Amino acid sequence: MPLHRPLKKNREAGFFDAEQLKFGRPAYFFVLNTRHLHHLVKKRDMDVKALDKALQEIAITRNELKKIDYNNPKYDELEEQLHDLEDSFHVKFGDPLEEILQEVHDKFCPDSDVLYPIAYLAKSYEINDKNEFSAAPNEGVFVEMDNYPGKESKLVIVPNPTRIVLNIGKDKQEIVWTAK
Repeated sequence: MPLHRPLKKNREAGFFDAEQLKFGRPAYFFVLNTRHLHHLVKKRDMDVKALDKALQEIAITRNELKKIDYNNPKYDELEEQLHDLEDSFHVKFGDPLEEILQEVHDKFCPDSDVLYPIAYLAKSYEINDKNEFSAAPNEGVFVEMDNYPGKESKLVIVPNPTRIVLNIGKDKQEIVWTAK
């Protein structure tokens, strides 16, 4: 009898049988392929309303902070509040948003590295009377785009509804992902 026999994949679970593993290897391990990864991303549902609310709170706080002078006594308190909101946002939504950003990068700008989601938030947002948020074309994280050579391209996360916008140059914006 050979020392090793081929591992048989349990198709339903995506795992290999524990009795097939020899020589102190872990009892179970998961083999990911793109089908499994897509399934995991789909399975990891985010609370879209909570995500949008958190983004709006950060956006509004950033706008308020930008309006007041550094010497204002409220500045430090508001800055601390902003850091708390950003930390909470990263803990609650960081991993799923990184996966989404990776998909966006793979599709539109594969030569650019994915950063933490907080980096993709604009420094300030424009908010109209209908509470619709938008970001200026100069906001976001620089990305390399083969489809738009010579144009400055940036990705930015915008709330209400939560979406990822690709800013191309100074006058074109394209929504590349929307939370559902």
